[in-house]
Amino acid sequence: MNDHSGLPLTRNHWGIYRVETANGKATALHGFEEDVDPSPIGPGILDVQDGPTRIERPMVRQGWLEKGPGAAGEKRGLEPFVEVTWDEAERLVADELERVRGSFGNEAIFAGSYGWASAGRFHHAQSQLRRFLNCIGGFTTSVNSYSLAAGEVILPHVLGSLEFIYNATSWQSIVEECELLVAFGGVPLKNGQIAQGGVGRHRQREAVRQAVAAGVGFVNISPLKNDVLEEAGADWLAPRPGSDVAIMLALAHTLLSEELHDPAFLDRYTVGFERFASYLTGESDGQPKSAAWASDICELSAEAIVALARRMAASRTMISVSWSLTRQDHGEQPFWAAVTLAAMLGQIGLPGGGIGFGYSATNAVGLERKQLYFKPLPQGRNPVRTFIPVARITDLLMNPGGAFAYNGQTYRYPDTRLIYWVGGNPFHHHQDLRQLVRAWRRPETVIVHEWCWNALAKHADIVLPCTTTLEREDIGITSRDPYIVSMEKVAVPVGEARDEFDIYRGIAQKMGVEDTFTEGRDAADWQRWLYDLSRQSVAEQGVELPPLAELRRKGWHKIPLPTRPHVMLEDFRADPEAHPLKTPSGKIEIFSQTIEGFGYEDCPPHPTWLEPLEWLGAREKTYPLHLISNQPSTKLHSHLDHGAHSRASKVKERERILLNPEDAAARGIAEGDIVRVFNARGACLCGAALSESIRPGVVQISTGAWMDLDESGGLCKHGNANLLTMDKGTSQLAQGPIAHSCLVDLERFEGEPPPLTAFQPPPIVTRTD
Repeated sequence: MNDHSGLPLTRNHWGIYRVETANGKATALHGFEEDVDPSPIGPGILDVQDGPTRIERPMVRQGWLEKGPGAAGEKRGLEPFVEVTWDEAERLVADELERVRGSFGNEAIFAGSYGWASAGRFHHAQSQLRRFLNCIGGFTTSVNSYSLAAGEVILPHVLGSLEFIYNATSWQSIVEECELLVAFGGVPLKNGQIAQGGVGRHRQREAVRQAVAAGVGFVNISPLKNDVLEEAGADWLAPRPGSDVAIMLALAHTLLSEELHDPAFLDRYTVGFERFASYLTGESDGQPKSAAWASDICELSAEAIVALARRMAASRTMISVSWSLTRQDHGEQPFWAAVTLAAMLGQIGLPGGGIGFGYSATNAVGLERKQLYFKPLPQGRNPVRTFIPVARITDLLMNPGGAFAYNGQTYRYPDTRLIYWVGGNPFHHHQDLRQLVRAWRRPETVIVHEWCWNALAKHADIVLPCTTTLEREDIGITSRDPYIVSMEKVAVPVGEARDEFDIYRGIAQKMGVEDTFTEGRDAADWQRWLYDLSRQSVAEQGVELPPLAELRRKGWHKIPLPTRPHVMLEDFRADPEAHPLKTPSGKIEIFSQTIEGFGYEDCPPHPTWLEPLEWLGAREKTYPLHLISNQPSTKLHSHLDHGAHSRASKVKERERILLNPEDAAARGIAEGDIVRVFNARGACLCGAALSESIRPGVVQISTGAWMDLDESGGLCKHGNANLLTMDKGTSQLAQGPIAHSCLVDLERFEGEPPPLTAFQPPPIVTRTD
């Protein structure tokens, strides 16, 4: 085995890699020597770093350049682009920002950034964008995430803080003390390849194996058998998608009716159980939430539900709730119901037991590490108060001035004239993409920073080419991983690509705010400043970091791990008066008076079964199959979909759709066939893969295929699942996405499928003055 430890280091959201180079290019990425399970995603950049999709120079959409802002917005995604100089591009952007803020106010600027572009502390797309726009008066922003918006909003009401998502009981505690891990939505190791800010050592697979070796039993409650590592030997319960809350309520009903719950814990550490119990027993609505009741909803046997409840009560039990469960209609309810179920077991705050939100949702969940604070790039103050929930971008663009409810308040959508988007791809992660394409025509100008011609870049007016992680120096440092990395510049920037700091500095100079933006520092100065302040911060927390010069020489540093396993809510359990939660009561709120005061019919004040808008249990349904559009295993969101690793996983160049042989046979579909997946919202072409590991009546398409519409605009030739998903909020409380509440049908595609154009750049034409 070759020793690559002397090679330069880089870090991205799916790992640390040693980089081989030649002639100013990266030629190979090798897993970090400390990583026991390196992700194969990273090397996917090698063949596309300077390939045909790379954007080498500033580009402007022809119609916008010739006719000005607002011209032919319906041509976005269809028109050629014109190459311009950096000086002209900076002037166009500066003038357009000045026009919009002067005529319509800064709230007319919507800044979209999803934060996944770089794992470096300084070259962080979201931070750079927000800092720049705050220098010129602010912008309309978004709140929460597509990953688990409903969970992010409900948890502060129930547990008082979002910190519990990433502050989970450590895997070490589970290995040592847990007897049973019940995973609603599984423990998907494919998701555990990544973490915001980067991964030093992939822990999830190793931890599951250690837990199995220690005798921990696993229960996988998911339509997908492979949502838990096969060697874990998990008991697989495959319910109808969207029925998890009914199962949790039935488990709770069994605990209560058989007196297996913990009244002392509920009395001391929670409020509102009596109101919830009235609903659970049927006293308040006439319907006991028994196992027999739930069986009709979820299509699991009542006996299996009762047996699981008894097993949970007899074991040291950890309940894990996948983030995916929040991405469905009424997605606030699964997290709330799971907390309530864990509270009834009385094991919250005990080693190896209680509740965890998404083990293996990222590598950071359950990872053994110290909770430290590192200095981020200062973003300044945004004086603009308008915002949207992150998944309401189509509503923002289509309904200027329209009202929306969110977390107890009513707000209005501003009149968006300009979109400035960096570090993400809305044509990947948003739902009902046909509607988004229509909405995207309305703003007068769309500005993006991109390094490759994905659907976002193709649907822009001004495209500013940015560098990749391999082409710039940075520091990889995050509170969610113990490894700090000196990220070296290992490749020469392709074409005229610039670091985003330099892009903003050029625009800021033309707008007269360069000194405000840079504070007189260049990129190296900023990195030194951020690292020095972070050293001071963690020194106050009892941790010493090496000087930056030493880190640059060595390449990496590992922060010592805690000396004992972390147990979430351990202090609260030991003394709830001394360590109260940040809820109104200081306790776990099974019933929330605050939410009751909001008066939302679609989000009652305690955990409740609410039938999804689309699901297999509906009395009347137009389409017979439930679509799960989960996270991919071969890329992060849509990043590197055009790379070799992701493309190797496709079937006849289309995104794969997994279906049960029973459903395939009923439609005359064989392994490897091209199929058309459709509903009233749209359609996409996929390659069929047959497996008994998916529940009959359910199909699965991973997200992330670059959108590739045909001439009608209603078919994605490449297999983007979000042509099919519904754009509706989870409830008035969180307004999160509900991609997993989606019914479809499919048929074998006859004839020659249309050629793919997803990975082809748009036409580049010469300016006609």
